[in-house]
Formats: sequence, C-alpha cells, structure tokens
Amino acid sequence: MLNHAHSPSQTAALKTLSRVFGYDQFRGQQAEVIETAVQGKNALVLMPTGGGKSVCYQIPALLRDGVGIVVSPLLALMKDQVDTLCELGVRAQFLNSSLSLQDQRQVEQDLQNGKLDLLYVAPERLLNANFLNLLDQAPLALFAIDEAHCVSQWGHDFRPEYQQLGLLAQRYPHIPRMALTATADERTRADIIQVLGLQNAPTFLSSFDRPNIRYTITEKDNGRKQLLDFIQQQPEGSAGIVYCLSRKRVEETAEFLQSKGLPALAYHAGLPQAERIRVQEEFLYEEGRIVCATVAFGMGIDKPNVRFVAHLDLPKSLEGYYQETGRAGRDGLPSEAWMAYGLGDVVSVRRMLAMSDAPPEVKRIEAGKLDALLAYCETASCRRQVLLTYFSEFGTQPCGNCDICSNPPQTWNATVAAQKALSAAIRTGNRFGAAYLVDVLLGTETDKIKQFGHHELPTFGVGQDLSEPAWRNVFRQLVALGYLLPDVEGYGGLVAGEKARDLLKGKYTLELRELALPKAKAAKKDRAIGKASDLPIEAQRRFDALRALRLSFAQAQKVPPYIIFNDATLRDIAVIDPSHLGELKLISGVGEQKLARYGQAFLDRLAEIRALPADQTPDYAEPTLEKVDTVTATLELVNRGLNRAQIAEHRGLAEDTIGSHLLKLYQANEVTKHEILFLEPDELKEIQAAAKELKMKAKQTASKALKEALNHKYGYADMNVALWLW
Repeated sequence: MLNHAHSPSQTAALKTLSRVFGYDQFRGQQAEVIETAVQGKNALVLMPTGGGKSVCYQIPALLRDGVGIVVSPLLALMKDQVDTLCELGVRAQFLNSSLSLQDQRQVEQDLQNGKLDLLYVAPERLLNANFLNLLDQAPLALFAIDEAHCVSQWGHDFRPEYQQLGLLAQRYPHIPRMALTATADERTRADIIQVLGLQNAPTFLSSFDRPNIRYTITEKDNGRKQLLDFIQQQPEGSAGIVYCLSRKRVEETAEFLQSKGLPALAYHAGLPQAERIRVQEEFLYEEGRIVCATVAFGMGIDKPNVRFVAHLDLPKSLEGYYQETGRAGRDGLPSEAWMAYGLGDVVSVRRMLAMSDAPPEVKRIEAGKLDALLAYCETASCRRQVLLTYFSEFGTQPCGNCDICSNPPQTWNATVAAQKALSAAIRTGNRFGAAYLVDVLLGTETDKIKQFGHHELPTFGVGQDLSEPAWRNVFRQLVALGYLLPDVEGYGGLVAGEKARDLLKGKYTLELRELALPKAKAAKKDRAIGKASDLPIEAQRRFDALRALRLSFAQAQKVPPYIIFNDATLRDIAVIDPSHLGELKLISGVGEQKLARYGQAFLDRLAEIRALPADQTPDYAEPTLEKVDTVTATLELVNRGLNRAQIAEHRGLAEDTIGSHLLKLYQANEVTKHEILFLEPDELKEIQAAAKELKMKAKQTASKALKEALNHKYGYADMNVALWLW
C-alpha cells in the first residue's frame, strides 16, 4: 500500500492524470502499479476490462525518460489507443503493416530521435532483428505487454509469438517490464511469470467484478426470436455485439435482425479485409450499430458505450465469456450480458471435446474448463459469485444484478427422474438422442420406437409425470453435469457416463433446477436514441444537445464520438451544467487538451440551453449518421496545405489510402500533378518499366505481382500514380 504522504513520483503521476486525462484520482490499484513502474520495477497486472489498465503504463511512459513500447496483438486497438492519446496531446504512434513504407520509416526515425512518448507494436514486429537493433539505439522508458494471457497455451487466446517475448528480460534487463491482462486463471498467470521473467515482480490482482454488467442466461427456445426480444428491450440506439459460433450463423443472424429493422452488421474472418474494416469502422464511428460476429471481433475494440453483449452459442470457456462480456459497459454505465443456452449447445461442446485429437493432458484441462462453464450456466446461485470464484475471488455477496438474484430458480429432488432418464438411455443401447429418449419416457409410440421395439421396454411411458419441456430440461442438466455424454461418433446419441453408476444405485440424491416458466414480455424501454433515461428532465435536455455537438466534432475529425468525450463524462457535464472553463475542468474526463479544444464550444451550447424556456425544445437536430465522403474529407485537408503523409497522420489512415483519394481527385481535376506525385523521375521510370515487363497497360490498377516485381519498394499509392501518368 502507498503511504498517504505522496512521494514526488506519486505527486507527478497525479498531476499527469489530471492534466492529460482529466481525472483527479486513480482507481483501484492504478497508483501502486504506476509507482512500481516509475521506480523502474517489473509488474504483473490483472485488471478487469474497463478497469483502466492502459493508464498503468501510459503515465509511467510519460514520467520516465524515453519511449514506452507497448506490445499488442491487435491492430485495431493500436489505432484506437493512438487516436485517443493524440487527442490528449500525447506523442503516440503505432508501427504495423497498415502503414506505408514511408510512414514506417518516419515512425522509426521519430523513435530513434526520442520524439515519441509511446509506440505500439505487434509481437512479430518487436521480434524482428532490425527492429530490435532500432530499440538498442533508442531511449526506452518501459515495455508493456498487453493481452499477456496470449503467452500461455492454456489461455483462451494463445499466440505462439508471445512465448518469444522472454528475450526482453535477457536483452533489456534494466528496462521495466509490465505484463497486463484482463483475465487469467492461476495456470495462465504462472505461464506469464515464467515466460516473461517476472518471478520477482509484484502481482497486482484487482477484483474481476464488473458491477455495472447484469448477467442473464435464458433457456434456448427459438434463440433468434429470444435475441430479438432481448434487443427490443434495450433503448434504441444501444450499440451491441452478438456472438455466434459459426460464420453461417453470423450472417443468418445479421440478416434476421436487419429484416426486423435493426442496424445489424456481420463480421467474421471469412469476409474480405475491406469489408471487415468497413464493419469495424461503422461500429466505432456510428451510434447504435449491432455487430453479429464470431470471436474474431471485439479484441482491441475499445468502444466504451457498448450497452450489451449477447451470446447465441456457448463461448469456449469462462475466460472467453468473461473477456467477451467485458466489452460491454467500459464507461461504467449499466450494461447487459445475455446468453441463450440449450441442450443442443451442451451436446455439441461435449462432443467436440470428446472427438478432439489433443493430448490427454490438454483434454483433461479443457474438460475442466468446460465443466466450469456449464456449471456457471446451470447454477442456482448468484452468477457473479460463481464467476468471481472461478477467478479465485472468494467471499463475495450475492450481487442483486443477475437473473438468478432477481428471480431465484427453484430446485427439486430429481433423483428418480434422473434415474429414469439414465435407464432409458442404457436400455435403448446408448445410441439415441434426447428427443427420442423423451418420447420413450412419455410413452409416445412413434414409428421409429416401434421399429426398434422400444415400446416394450420397462421404461416406456414411465415419465408421464413430467412434460416434454421438463424432460428436456432434465436431459440438458444431466449432459451438462456429465451423467450423460454425447457419442464420440457424432450421431447424436447420448451415453450414460461413469458418474451415472452411483446415481443409478441410489448412493446419493441429485438436485436439479426446475424448468423456468416463460416470463410475460416486458414493455419496451424508452426507445429515444441515446436517451439517458435516468437523468432529470433538464439534464436530459442538456445531454441530448451536448451529444449532438459531440457527434458534429467527431464527424468533422473522422474519429469515434467517444474520443471527444465518453458518455460518462458527457452525462456529468449535463448534470453539473458548468458555466465557465474552471468549472468544466473539474469534471472527470476533461483534461487540458480537451478543455482547450472543446471547452468553450460545450459551454456555449450549455448557455444556449440555459437561455431557452423550459418548455421549448432546443433546435439542435441530431447530425446525420451518414458518413461524410472520405475523398472530400481528404480534399479539404489538401486545400489547407497538408501533404499526403500529413493527411494520413491527421486522419489516422494508411498513406496508400490517402494516395488513392488524391488520385481520384486528380482524375476529377480537383488537385494538381504536384499534389499526387511523390516519386523521383527515375523511380517513376522504374515502376513503369516493371509494369511493361508484366504486360500491364497505362492507367491499370497496380497489382500484387507488380509490387513483388519491385521487391515491395513502393506502396500502391505511388505505383497507381506512376501507372496513371504512364
């Protein structure tokens, strides 16, 4: 623990937090982590998603001499973090394949010359021999290894290249290393410590609790309709993510939601890169989009106002579930984590594990993770307690903010029912699925049952005391608890497992959850876009006006609205209603840069609202959500005197992308040849000669073959210009 009397470095950290980020105090263990890094010591940091991990390395990087190197596997996160930091006045950059060679060289030069505070790189880039040589010559403040759980083969997102990051301890033993993750069980933590050489480093383990997220799991019965009902209970304009197991399910779900008038998008790894980028940018830049996706989406998406995360299929593990649901409510406002879960899901995941070719030790560990996930789904006690206990956080009280706490399920002595179900499976040869076994228990004489002679079994018709849905509920729980196992051949049959033997012999009793009765459909919430319905009427009026102003700034600068101010800060401004800059500066999230850039405009808007009669609606139309034409946006910057590299940096786009804009503008006679040509005469001839060798024609679009023929010396923007001017 830190002393109440602040050390000079602690005082400096607090001043930086206030000046740059606009907050007057640290959260949780942030102060202790920052002090450790500022003193040049290593650290392992486990904080929940939205818990403020990035500040833990960003502030030490600003306080220590040199540049902070942030290792991240996520290109989207790099850009998002850099955009946010640049908005705060921090000298931040990223170095990855999305940059042109010219831009990469500029970043490398800035690194060597000490012109950067923070540099984000992928692990593959960091491990490159040339880049390591650059680091040898650069002033270094620290290394931050984000998503550190990727080092562990037992983690839910293992990446082999992360296991090579141990070289940092060997090559730079005197530069502090900080490993950060939002989720890691004890085995994964041990791997992080071993691989990254953090044996003597303190571990900062924050609570994994996300109290603003409400957890709900519903028994699946027409999952897409249940999903639609759930989404329609959210205020319209709520951004959300819907996770599906397969690409096909992603596309079908997105189409279904679109057919119901919802702004749904599909995202999975099988889509063209350009489409994935388009979906990601629309989700970030526009309000209220719903992305249906595989787990390929979400990592590195730092959108703070995602109001819900839904699962139409079981996630891979509780770690994965925690990570995915943690993408909701990063701004601390109330959010929802919802999942539809049924017998088919349980059978499917059990079968996949049984058919896996993984070594026995791996299968044993994965089986334990699956058991924990299914136990969470089937629990009759507070979901948050079960989730936190899994992450070794014990002694918590029922949360009051999950479906179990709100509507506790009833349990019953299901021993006899379970024995009947197991007996039906065994007597029919351990080869039939739940639907068939339910028919046997209910005494339904189907043609198939009569064909196999199962209408003559002692178990035929012994289950008429329960309904068909109740029996399916029993079978789902028996599979989840491991009493019944799916056949490994994949024909859909259920086999009595080893656990079934003692239960059949009556050695113990079994309590199961009763079938949940369908709840009456709740009335829809207020569907006004972006309405913060818990605000007082006057504060709501101000919030709506400020939100429109924020979106105007965001559209003008081509950045997501939350980079201007997040919802939590905007709500505080609306509630406090400041009248001068000094008052505005005291609000959390308003740092010096944002105060200088936006403060007066927001104060002016508040003054206008204040001057209006209470019964008069402010005449501030919500800015259109249609995107400003991106080529036109580039032209505006050309007219302000910026060159291609400067425009790319200003807009956060690749220089090749800006180059394509400039060429279109040249073709439309909007810019001059001087403004599109960044090649020497001999370089121009070299590209044209290579194109001639490939039998390309003038004005043809540059190809991958041309890039390879030129040994990747030129970007596509320069090659396209050369071909157009040929």
